[in-house]
Amino acid sequence: MPDASSSSSSSSSRSSSSSSSSSDSEASDSEAFELARQSSPVGAPVDEQPSSQPADSVTGDTPPTVASAATAPAAAPPTIAAAPPPAPPPAATPPLVKSGSSTSNSVPKRSVERPRPSIDAIRASMDARRSMDGRRSVEGRPSMEVLDKRPRPSMDLHARPSLDLRTREEFPLPQNVPIEEDDFVPSTGLSTSEATELLKQYGRNELEEKATPKWLVYLQQLYGPMPIMIWIAIIIEAGIQNFPDMGILIGIQFINATIGWYESTKAGDAVAALKASLKPSATCKRDGEWKVIDAATLVPGDLVQLNAGAAVPADCIVNEGRIEVDQAALTGESLPVTMVKGDSPKMGSNVTRGEVEASVQFTGKSTFFGRTASMLQTVNELGNLQKVLLRIMIVLIVLSITLCVVALIFLTVHKDVEFVHALGFVIVLLVASIPIAIEIVTTTTLAVGSRKLASMQAIVTRLVSIEEMAGMNMLCSDKTGTLTLNKMVIQPECPCAGPGLDRDQVLQMSALAAKWKEPPKDALDTMILGSADIKALDVYTQLDYMPFDPTIKRTEGTLRGPDDRVFKVTKGAPNIILNLCKNKEEIRAEVEAVILDLGKRGVRCLGVARTYVENEKELGWEMLGILTFLDPPRPDTKRTIERAVEYGVKVKMITGDHHVIAVETARVLGMGIKIEDSEGLPEMDADGKPPKDLGKIYGDRIEAADGFAHVYPEHKFLIVEALRQRGFKVGMTGDGVNDAPALKRADVGIAVSGATDAARAAADIVITSPGLSVVVEAIIIARCIFQRVKNFINYRVAATLQLLCFFFITVFAFPPDTFVQPPVTGGEQEWPVFFELPVLLLMLITLLNDGTLITIGYDSVRPSRTPEEWNLPMLFCVSSVLAAVACGSSLLLVWCALDSHAIGSVFHAFGLPPMRYSQIVMLMYLKVSISDFLTLFSARTRSFFWTEKPGWMLLVGGFTALSLSTILATTWPPTYIDNIFVIGLSREPDYTLWPLWCWIYCIVWWFIQDGLKVLTYETIYKFHLFGASKGTRMSKKEAKGEMELNEV
Repeated sequence: MPDASSSSSSSSSRSSSSSSSSSDSEASDSEAFELARQSSPVGAPVDEQPSSQPADSVTGDTPPTVASAATAPAAAPPTIAAAPPPAPPPAATPPLVKSGSSTSNSVPKRSVERPRPSIDAIRASMDARRSMDGRRSVEGRPSMEVLDKRPRPSMDLHARPSLDLRTREEFPLPQNVPIEEDDFVPSTGLSTSEATELLKQYGRNELEEKATPKWLVYLQQLYGPMPIMIWIAIIIEAGIQNFPDMGILIGIQFINATIGWYESTKAGDAVAALKASLKPSATCKRDGEWKVIDAATLVPGDLVQLNAGAAVPADCIVNEGRIEVDQAALTGESLPVTMVKGDSPKMGSNVTRGEVEASVQFTGKSTFFGRTASMLQTVNELGNLQKVLLRIMIVLIVLSITLCVVALIFLTVHKDVEFVHALGFVIVLLVASIPIAIEIVTTTTLAVGSRKLASMQAIVTRLVSIEEMAGMNMLCSDKTGTLTLNKMVIQPECPCAGPGLDRDQVLQMSALAAKWKEPPKDALDTMILGSADIKALDVYTQLDYMPFDPTIKRTEGTLRGPDDRVFKVTKGAPNIILNLCKNKEEIRAEVEAVILDLGKRGVRCLGVARTYVENEKELGWEMLGILTFLDPPRPDTKRTIERAVEYGVKVKMITGDHHVIAVETARVLGMGIKIEDSEGLPEMDADGKPPKDLGKIYGDRIEAADGFAHVYPEHKFLIVEALRQRGFKVGMTGDGVNDAPALKRADVGIAVSGATDAARAAADIVITSPGLSVVVEAIIIARCIFQRVKNFINYRVAATLQLLCFFFITVFAFPPDTFVQPPVTGGEQEWPVFFELPVLLLMLITLLNDGTLITIGYDSVRPSRTPEEWNLPMLFCVSSVLAAVACGSSLLLVWCALDSHAIGSVFHAFGLPPMRYSQIVMLMYLKVSISDFLTLFSARTRSFFWTEKPGWMLLVGGFTALSLSTILATTWPPTYIDNIFVIGLSREPDYTLWPLWCWIYCIVWWFIQDGLKVLTYETIYKFHLFGASKGTRMSKKEAKGEMELNEV
């Protein structure tokens, strides 16, 4: 914090450069920031404050005091780089366009009118600015020569130079061309034709996004691993001229593609709707008129109006006047920064007070946002769910192809079956057995979940991030605006209050040291007047008011009370107010101890004192008390963090704010107070990539810390990467540009409410409601979705193994021609050399199954209390048990049916008549269909199937599919399908109860299957098989223990 002398000189310098007519107003505007500095977290008296504090506005790291216009000499030009630009032609001399002064009514016009340069001059000027004297590449990124020559920033925060977004930027982002006072020529606006030409050259003022056209999304559904298998089958069927089967396969291909496309695009449309609702606008002067235009159409050289409440639409330079800019998204600091002529407000910040005209300096990819995107593009990995699905599909495809090839060789060599016939059979079997719809059903389930999250104001921009959120066990959260309100609030605590005074009375007195009948002129007055009872002040008459003066660092009001007595009230830095008091030596120890304690806790403070008059004689100043204020946690943050820990997710705070503020916030929220600073944290490698041994070297320290303060963007990025290397599934929340790289690197990047475009572009999930509470709800929903996806995959693997193994074994073990056959009558044919189902029946099983499985996205499930993770060995083990029971029962039934004509057969023992082959085919179709659906209801629970009620949509889907399968199997007319004669099970008048016996048989085996499933799970967990008992990195018990420890 600058000392008194430096502040004084700063103020003098700034006032000398401003208009005399606005000097009082400017001094008043500086009051909030100077007072806040004097009550900084350090807490020491002004004369003891260090002369400078580390700060980095670009990277989001904030100093322990508030950066303001008064802390730096105002007369100094906003130099952004050290080297001057090459001498351009005379027409292009000004770095920004100007054709005469044009300012708002509150800003005096310049006395000198300068000629307006041509469009070529504008282009030459901007090109010269972007060239950085050859130090920037054509794409707007720093050249390798520049990166090699520029020193790496020191990790010692106290050794780093103080930086300000208003004047310059720091590595790794390129610096701009210097803007000297004599060179800076404000813009007066462009014509539409000029803006159109510049827009063609510099592009739109928005982040570049790679949007996939919907037609391409549809095509992508046709060339994934599963669709390629179907295309191969289609080609083979066409080659053997089996056109009916080819048509069926083509139909299945496009049905699956259409379903997948529909669900994928619905999620994308939700994101597009969100972005459209957040579309920024700007007030710009075009063709001599002020217009509200799409901010994306701004170009360098435009004249824009920045006023209170508006977002800064591009990187600009203030022409004249004074504004206060909230840079919390860039620096993490809650109080705004004062900017005057020549200062550069950046895109992503917001104007909180004042109104000025500014010249657009950089747009689009050349802004701070755009340059940050180059770091985001370095992260490009497959999602975890995609990797899991790929592994599962590879295993099932390899197994299916292997068994089908073996069956093909056996049929053609050993059974002398025609190659074309055998090939057609194995191809259809391959298509029926492989999980064709695994990606589609998974996408549908995730899309349904994304719409559920959207209803809770969480927009999913990357579907697979839902699965990753379900496994998240570490949440790294930004502080300002996420854990806190991002605004200063008066606290209940009011130490050193005079006898009989409470906080509200002291607050009322402090309001008298401001012009309460006028709109607040700064953030501090806004906070005080917003908390005080203004109507109660009407009984006082303000006789005189002394605005903020940096030489005395306080404000003062002279008032007449309702008793007609005149007195004074002052507010300012507590140590300054203390020295005014008549009894300062008596109360000095108490006041200084309070200031020191508040400083250690990161609480800002403001002293308030008044004079008393007796017998028309002023008795001197008396301390009324010390008001405390800070950026408080959101009301629901503490409970939200507790809930997150209850669900096995540890929360770490990672902030650019000061260490003591971070510690106090963490203490209040019960997060643990082991907050580390950035000293000693790792750096990027020379090639700009994180070290490969990051987790090994720094993991213990990072994992043990409850949070980090005073960090830079590269630190956030590396902290997230270190935790990932340690095996954590890391979520990262943030809202600013400084959070974007870490958001992109995290397993789940979450942009919170009010996030900048850069943060939203980097995030996987965009939260549109304030705070973290939606994040915890999103975790719960994500775990429900994970359960549904896992249940489906468990079933899909079991169904594949059941169908594949059934037909593979029947080919070898149950050739129909070896069983006792009835005489061939009534269109029947001799029994074939191997058992097969017609292609149409196999495809009916596939279509009905896949159609029903889409409803699994609406199934009722119980979210896990601990983070989810994939355990594929255990999944395959359970699926194998389910498949073995279903397959075994099918093999038993087909053997009994084929053997029904033999003397002493099982059917004969139960009094059932023998079956014709045409009926056996339909019987096995019905059995496989019923077993498939019942296996689904068994696969969806870890305990017995009746312990968890299924969703009504799943019940309706399953009932519909089972009803259709039963009706088809019962009433199918006598006909040939693929040269196989089939007839419905109830078509024979002699016996019509086969469907009933099939259902009873399947239900009995379903209970056996479900019991063996439960036994399998119990065995796995009892004997710790497949690592099932290792749990997650943070168990529920550990979570409760941590919360109790933090409470202590």
